[in-house]
Amino acid sequence: MPHNIFPPRPVSGTAIAIALAVQATLRETAEISGLGLHTGTRVNIRLVPAPPATGLVFRRTDLNNFQIEASTRHVAKLSYATTLMKRGVLVSTVEHLLSALYGLRVDNLYIELDSIELPIIDGSALEFVRLIEEAGLEYQPAGRQMLRVLKPVEVRRGEKWIGIYPDDAFTVEYEIEFEHPAIGRQRLELEITPESYRQEIAPARTFGFYQEAQALLRSGLIRGGSLENAIVLDSTGVLNDHLRFPDEFVRHKILDLIGDLSLLGAQLLGRVRAFRAGHALHAALIARLLKEPDAYRIEREEAGARLKA
Repeated sequence: MPHNIFPPRPVSGTAIAIALAVQATLRETAEISGLGLHTGTRVNIRLVPAPPATGLVFRRTDLNNFQIEASTRHVAKLSYATTLMKRGVLVSTVEHLLSALYGLRVDNLYIELDSIELPIIDGSALEFVRLIEEAGLEYQPAGRQMLRVLKPVEVRRGEKWIGIYPDDAFTVEYEIEFEHPAIGRQRLELEITPESYRQEIAPARTFGFYQEAQALLRSGLIRGGSLENAIVLDSTGVLNDHLRFPDEFVRHKILDLIGDLSLLGAQLLGRVRAFRAGHALHAALIARLLKEPDAYRIEREEAGARLKA
């Protein structure tokens, strides 16, 4: 698949200013179906426009529309996916959709699903991005909430670490290292904007190793996994036909990170640096940041002036 999956789009300075300043939802309802990666069961989801200040809210339509807000306070499990839980009700594998919504600056949405797990689709955020863009964005008369990092905050676990630092943009530096000939050491630094997200991050697929996959299957996990929704590696190389990027592996790690950061509930102004991190360290960094009130400041853009631009 070519690197340039989406054609470039001309965007005016006024449009960029509005998109950064004000909250947004979808212009119309969008729907998609697929298999859950771990359950292997088919799930249908609907993305439904929501009023300003709603945030991202999951609704389990199979459980009388029980609502679970996409928030750090509902994070439950982080082993092989990000799972949210509220009063015993779960929504699993939320990170890819949340990543797409955060990357494209969608603030308010009801996410309706009729099962416990979101569909894995092709293992990336590509189809979610296409779905969002087909529905279109509706800008709302409310200022966007921003979280500005004021001082460094870091979390280390052995050789693995992740930190967040002051910056006037949302920037990520991520590095991974695997003793595998197809991966090795990969590093990517990128400012995350809607355009860079859709071009450079959204198409990157999740990945796993064949031997580990067999063990997970015996444990009752990844029942919906296949070469159609993940990059699978054996001891010597990639079992799939091709990679979408030479460094697709580190790009998917950034995709997951963005999904986990969406649980902050505000757009980030800061630089995240990570080495061999993952969902658990992402969550640990968010928890550490929120426990240090002098490490960040919540800001809100003034919506009115930008909407008149």
